[in-house]
Amino acid sequence: MVNVDEAIIAKLESYGEHFEILVDPDLAAEFRNPDGQDVAIEDILAIEEIFKDSKKGDKASDEAMEKVFETTDPLDCAKQILEKGNIQLTAEQKRQMQADKRKLIINKIARESINPQTGFPHPPLRIENAMDEAKVKVDPFISVDQQVQTTLKAIRPLIPIKFEKVKMAVRLPGTIAGQAYSAIRPFGEILQEEWQQDGSWIGIVELPGGLQDQFSGKMAEISNGDGETKLIK
Repeated sequence: MVNVDEAIIAKLESYGEHFEILVDPDLAAEFRNPDGQDVAIEDILAIEEIFKDSKKGDKASDEAMEKVFETTDPLDCAKQILEKGNIQLTAEQKRQMQADKRKLIINKIARESINPQTGFPHPPLRIENAMDEAKVKVDPFISVDQQVQTTLKAIRPLIPIKFEKVKMAVRLPGTIAGQAYSAIRPFGEILQEEWQQDGSWIGIVELPGGLQDQFSGKMAEISNGDGETKLIK
């Protein structure tokens, strides 16, 4: 629980009533982040009180809370204030949240997209440069998936790009084939598999187009360079 002196104010105005709570700035930001982790309300609050004016110490009346929140429970009221109200984040917090969300957007696009002209993924730096050129603005409070779609729309006039899954053939030595399942699982789905007479394992794996190079690298790593991967056109 954050110290009261280090807390910031979250506010909500509704039905002519004004409410304030004192919250941990980092945990409150995490709570509002649609891509973040669940945070307990009691951990966010500096004090479990709902105020009309926190600087004066004036508490909100039970009547006002019932009118707006249909409850007087401070945790339930605080949750609604955090969900619907305004949080006074510092400029540095906003910049950091935007930078973190921007990185997630770039990584997702790089992971799941390809250049349809070549069939190969775009490097993250190329995606980032296209976002800069298109002047894409990142909102820290909107989910990555939503912003990926708006980002793709903005950068498509600048670089050829589309989301696509690809199929790759894999051959691994029989001695390490047992590791294949755990190594492949983070990348995609095994569509077909077969054991060969020489003891080697072959399979066809479907994965996001942007992971081709990483996938080939991982197969080479677990097989000490003895495995093979090939893009199936």
